[in-house]
Amino acid sequence: MCSRPSVPGPWKAISISKAINSQEAPVKEKHARRIILGTHHEKGAFTFWSYAIGLPLPSSSILSWKFCHVLHKVLRDGHPNVLHDCQRYRSNIREIGDLWGHLHDRYGQLVNVYTKLLLTKISFHLKHPQFPASLEVTDEVLEKAAGTDVNNIFQLTVEMFDYMDCELRLSESVFRQLNTAIAVSQMSSGQCRLAPLIQVIQDCSHLYHYTVKLMFKLHSCLPADTLQGHRDRFHEQFHSLRNFFRRASDMLYFKRLIQIPRLPEGPPNFLRASALAEHIKPVVVIPEEAPEDEEPENLIEISAGPPAGEPAVVADLFDQTFGPPNGSLKDDRDLQIENLKREVELLRAELEKIKLEAQRYISQLKGQVNSLEAELEEQRKQKQKALVDNEQLRHELAQLRALQLESSRNQGLREEAERKASATEARYSKLKEKHSELINTHAELLRKNADTAKQLTVTQQSQEEVARVKEQLAFQMEQVKRESEMKLEEQSDQLEKLKRELEAKTGELAHAQEALSRMEQGGSELSSRLDTLSAEKDALSGAMRQREADLLAAQSLVREKEAALSQEQLRGSQERGELQGRLAEKESQEQGLRQRLLDEQFAMLRGAAAEAQGILQDAVSKLDDPLHLRCTSSPDYLVSRAQAALDTVSALEKGHAQYLTSLADASSLVAALTRFSHLAADTIINGGATSHLAPTDPADRLVDACRECGARALELLGQLQDQQALPRAQPGLVRTPLQGILQLGEELKPKSLDVRQEELGAMVDKEMAATSAAIEDAVRRIEGSLRSEGRG
Repeated sequence: MCSRPSVPGPWKAISISKAINSQEAPVKEKHARRIILGTHHEKGAFTFWSYAIGLPLPSSSILSWKFCHVLHKVLRDGHPNVLHDCQRYRSNIREIGDLWGHLHDRYGQLVNVYTKLLLTKISFHLKHPQFPASLEVTDEVLEKAAGTDVNNIFQLTVEMFDYMDCELRLSESVFRQLNTAIAVSQMSSGQCRLAPLIQVIQDCSHLYHYTVKLMFKLHSCLPADTLQGHRDRFHEQFHSLRNFFRRASDMLYFKRLIQIPRLPEGPPNFLRASALAEHIKPVVVIPEEAPEDEEPENLIEISAGPPAGEPAVVADLFDQTFGPPNGSLKDDRDLQIENLKREVELLRAELEKIKLEAQRYISQLKGQVNSLEAELEEQRKQKQKALVDNEQLRHELAQLRALQLESSRNQGLREEAERKASATEARYSKLKEKHSELINTHAELLRKNADTAKQLTVTQQSQEEVARVKEQLAFQMEQVKRESEMKLEEQSDQLEKLKRELEAKTGELAHAQEALSRMEQGGSELSSRLDTLSAEKDALSGAMRQREADLLAAQSLVREKEAALSQEQLRGSQERGELQGRLAEKESQEQGLRQRLLDEQFAMLRGAAAEAQGILQDAVSKLDDPLHLRCTSSPDYLVSRAQAALDTVSALEKGHAQYLTSLADASSLVAALTRFSHLAADTIINGGATSHLAPTDPADRLVDACRECGARALELLGQLQDQQALPRAQPGLVRTPLQGILQLGEELKPKSLDVRQEELGAMVDKEMAATSAAIEDAVRRIEGSLRSEGRG
């Protein structure tokens, strides 16, 4: 067996210079392969970096982009010591990325993202040496690297999420430039951008598989609420990765270079442990490469002299002209040298053939290994699924046994449960009665509340009733006074009459006594008359006393009526004053509450308008911010944002009209204003970002439309913060500039993302015609400016 040929320094320099150049074309695989073989030969990347440091990377963004691509391939497929050699040059990689990140260059922005990915890759693999730079490890190695500590698993998952974010950010940056640029997958400029995504696809397939495994492991150790943030981040990366794989699969450039796996329609359900058995590891397959047409290069240097065939030709010309030297033929030594040179050439050709066959066998074996790994992974999943099913059956059996024990226990508890049920029913009936009582009480309270509300209206009626009662009492008092006076007069008359009769009777009695004295012995007639007169006297005395008592009773009744009337009048006046005070207090409270409600609603509206004004002012200021020049956006996204902002204008008009109708409710206007301000600010910022990639004239018109939209919106927000100008505000005026932004976004949309091979000629002709017209227009402008300066 022959020893392994050495890879000399000059050959490496040629391969590096051919692989890393300023031509806008993808790196050829043969040059990258020779650089990778060199790292395995010298067991490191010292020679690679010694030549790479001398490259003029700050002078060309394409040169820097291809350098990052070659470094990515060397990290993935080179010798393991390459990682430690690259660690010493981290500052150089970071400086290149920062340099191009501060410049407004299309490839420069990609270089900035690519260097961040490379730095993240180097840091991750140095921190976790169990994972090689190619990320190809078995599930056993992954389990060993994760360990059993939940904190380590948690931290490793976060680092893999960060790793995946850098990979996806690079793919999104490349596709974003392809969406708005002329270059497509079949043109060299497009292939130059797309070539590094092959390594990105290989990295992402492994990272996705490892994050799924780690997420299931975390969910088996921690509660689901704790991992909500991890699930949200994984779902976002899953949809981005699935979209990336789908777009890459549709491009012809990738179809002949790599077989991209397809992800499932939805992310795995980590809340269900058995879903791990449904997970299929995505396998990336690199098809067998066809032998490239390449010029043979010397892998073994024999001597520093001229090529093999040249000395023979020179010798023949010399012999023909001057004859053979000393008349003798070539000696045996020259013949041996020629024979050795021919053998070396044959050996070199055979060695090249052996290398090509070995590479072909290696690619075939890799494909077989990938397929076997896929089958092994499928068998592992089936085994794991069977284990999960077995565990479920065991769990169900244990549950059935527990149910049998519980059924035997429940038989003794059934009677107690029935008793408890009867007691519960009785308690339920009592609770039902209480509930009905509460309902009645509630209804009574409602009725009392209604009575209290009506009491204010009844107060006036009660006041009128009190006045009427007062008048009636006064009238009755007058009647009582008149009646009492009449009775007093009648009784006085009767008393006078009785007194007169008494005096007459007394006189008659005196006359009778005088007659009796004259008649010493009266007869029975005089005695009876005397008795009659005495009885009449007693009756008159009793009647007089009765009349006096009636008069006193009438006087006391009049005094009681007067006291009751005065008390009733006093009570009525007090109640009337109290009710009037309560009515005034209620009216003042209601007025204060109404005014407070109006003030709070307007304060809420003014605060929302001020916040929206700040958001829009920040968005408008981004149009003049030099740092914003690095931000870009696609016309499709701008159109979606502008359409969403347009949809909110109608809601804003409706909310404004409702608020003017009812000043006590500003909720609809505040909600519409909040959504409008965010969407309008988003539209302005994305409009400015879209203008950075648009031609000059449409870009200027787009920026002017964004400024007009911001000015109209700020004017509207100023009116909404002023109570005097609020009724005159017209939200519909913002619709016109938004429609202008929407129309410009539609005009800036790319007509197609990829073209067929037969359409490339027509596209090139159109672009050449447009370029010629632009050049002629620029020439006319320059000549006009020169003529105007000449006249001046």
